[in-house]
Amino acid sequence: MEIAAIVKCSFVDYPSKIAAVVFTPGCNLNCGYCHNRELIDGDTVTCGTTQQEVISWLESRLGLLDAVVVSGGEPTLQPGLAAFLAEVRALGYLAKLDTNGTRPNILASIIDRGLVDFVAMDIKAPPDEYDTVCCAHVDQEAIDESIALLMNGRVDYEFRTTIIHQLTREDILAIGNRIRGARLYVLQQYRELQSTEALNNPRWTSASHPPPWLEDVQQRLAQMVKFCLTRGFDINLIPATHPH
Repeated sequence: MEIAAIVKCSFVDYPSKIAAVVFTPGCNLNCGYCHNRELIDGDTVTCGTTQQEVISWLESRLGLLDAVVVSGGEPTLQPGLAAFLAEVRALGYLAKLDTNGTRPNILASIIDRGLVDFVAMDIKAPPDEYDTVCCAHVDQEAIDESIALLMNGRVDYEFRTTIIHQLTREDILAIGNRIRGARLYVLQQYRELQSTEALNNPRWTSASHPPPWLEDVQQRLAQMVKFCLTRGFDINLIPATHPH
């Protein structure tokens, strides 16, 4: 598996666990607000560290770390993903995968083989806005297949959406309806980009929605999913749970 970067210790990428985060290069989407834009072109990004060097390092950290998160880019594009996860699990680590859900066959294979303990799937927008937000054509049947796969409950999971200003209340609620009954839906803060490209494109530099808007959306979503929380915002909202 190709490796673009490593975060050696994270307290936020795997819920309630201390984790290392391994980033893979390459993505099949081109979201304008992506905070890992440098990883999108998989042909130009590498940190020079091999998979075996990472595995050896992880072996030396046994007892200090709980988990390994594979993020990107889009990790399911990597032919060596399953082999890497197998080595991680063999060491005794928990494994988490961050994915955009566009390759449900790969996701299903990884879950069927018991190679992952937690999956975080980004849902970018309602179906009719997906291609615009992602700047690429996205097969919505594939997204639905990945959603259904996770909602079957064979591994722990969360769905999450980055709250950019261009997504309306109706957009977010449409996503909530799409994943109705889901175990967890996370609304995460958009991190303002500082690149020249971003600064020249007001589409991705507008202000966040105000706190009352976010609180209203969260409470409405609590009628659709079992648990809804926010992540990364400056305000502290009480996690919303389904009343039933």
